[in-house]
Amino acid sequence: MAKTARRPHARSGGKARRGAGTPKSVSAAIALGRKQAQTVIELRKKNAHIKAAPINGLLVAEGDSWFDYPFYDVLEILEDNYGFRVESVAHRGDTAEEMAYDTTQLAKLARMFERVAQDGKVPRAILLSGGGNDIAGNEFVVLLNHAASGLDVLNNNVVTGIIDERLRFALVSVISAVTALSDHYFHKTVPVVIHGYGYPVPDGRGYLGGFWILPGPWLEPGFRQKGYLNASGTGVDLPKCTGVLEGLIDRFNTMLQTIPGQTGLRHVTYLNLRPVLSNALPGYKASWENELHPTKPGFEAVAQEFRKVILTFPKP
Repeated sequence: MAKTARRPHARSGGKARRGAGTPKSVSAAIALGRKQAQTVIELRKKNAHIKAAPINGLLVAEGDSWFDYPFYDVLEILEDNYGFRVESVAHRGDTAEEMAYDTTQLAKLARMFERVAQDGKVPRAILLSGGGNDIAGNEFVVLLNHAASGLDVLNNNVVTGIIDERLRFALVSVISAVTALSDHYFHKTVPVVIHGYGYPVPDGRGYLGGFWILPGPWLEPGFRQKGYLNASGTGVDLPKCTGVLEGLIDRFNTMLQTIPGQTGLRHVTYLNLRPVLSNALPGYKASWENELHPTKPGFEAVAQEFRKVILTFPKP
């Protein structure tokens, strides 16, 4: 009778399993966690602008990556540098249409309003950031006529339909929703701030070179696909395409300017950010980290404009 092959000794497998939870490894993990926390605490202490208390009031926010950008954004700067407390449901990549029509997003916003009200607080302002993702990335190319067509670069009919009809409707809907939530939870109409974007440069730069959570680029591929190349054919015609984006951003800002002051929207303030961020070639990189997002100094300049407007509103 053949001998039965011996199974590996149980201790050989058990040793590996025990190793994952040995006192030594647990202690090392605890030590690392404490070290990481202490590093963050020390970084916060070094920021001399951080206030011990939100002296300028509470802000609530909904929006896109300008309010939810890795490491620094408008809201973080308002909180850390300018003495505001910020409660936000902003999420990078969100479109204005998602904010308007996705009831799950609105439910998250309602829960945030409810928590703030339960704390006995009333916001000084509601900040909204949206619309950029509706006309960038995969959506951008549909706005362009092909270079070989001989037509204007921007397709006016498409731009009008998307910006003046779809986006305007979506943004007014979002404003109406947050206003209704404000009336319900805070028993007052809280001021709402909306903003346009600055003039970007379609240089093909994405986040961290096109990596991680906000890859990009979002603009250059559209121009390349529609044939707007430089004389050597090695890239897009940057001066021409930058000028085209000026026109597109102007159209977006013009649309936003029509919103405040209308019946039911008199509590809305529009913030023009075009003068704040430079698109001058080649010095624009001081303002723009990539095609859609400012540098840290750029975000600080934007946050300063928000601060100026918010401080004109009375404290609740």
